[in-house]
Amino acid sequence: MKTKHFLLATSLLLSLSACKQQNKKSNNHDAEQTMEHDGKHHSQDSTKTANDYMHQSKTEDLIKRFESPERDAYQKPEVVLEYLGDLEGKKIMDIGAGSGYFSVKLAEKGAQVIAADVDDEFQAALQKRIEDNNLKNIELRKIPYDCPDLTDNEVDMVMIVNTYHHIENRSDYFKKVKKGIKPEGELVVIDYFKKELPVGPPVNHKIDLETVKKELKEAGYAQFDINTDLLPYQFIIRAK
Repeated sequence: MKTKHFLLATSLLLSLSACKQQNKKSNNHDAEQTMEHDGKHHSQDSTKTANDYMHQSKTEDLIKRFESPERDAYQKPEVVLEYLGDLEGKKIMDIGAGSGYFSVKLAEKGAQVIAADVDDEFQAALQKRIEDNNLKNIELRKIPYDCPDLTDNEVDMVMIVNTYHHIENRSDYFKKVKKGIKPEGELVVIDYFKKELPVGPPVNHKIDLETVKKELKEAGYAQFDINTDLLPYQFIIRAK
């Protein structure tokens, strides 16, 4: 009888130990560190949006990361601009312009740039950058979350880099974008592959390439030039 009680007690202890180990694993998984495209690790939380993740950091810290050599290494801005061709004299809206990473480079290539963002702090920081460096050809435009605030046929190109996954109701949003692009113009989307990467948002916040293409078709785009080889962590879609 004593042996039976001993075996029962041992079995219960082993079960409790297994449960504790399982809970520990579960908690570790819930607190798994991820990296948003600001380059900073954050604890993963499925209830947070891509915007929540990004704005866990101060604007000045985000700007440092957006403009860092580490970003240059994977974003390859000069390679991207060469891929886009001659930009001289083109009017281009940069949606999600942030610190002006691409806006400034587009302007340096001779484009007339509308640096559009929803965030007042980014717009103020970019305005200071424009003034301090006597930058030309850049217009700031504060836009709402649900609209690009373009007039019909206003621009030759809309460029949106690392921002597509931040937008809700994307088919409706990009219908509005399409109305703002001239008939011969194009939309350029650059965003992260939907897989584990050393940069970018958590996988559950990324939008896979086929979904982006489907949503843009719903928005009225019919021609697609897709490049998955130019950049190590991102795809490029040129849509008309």
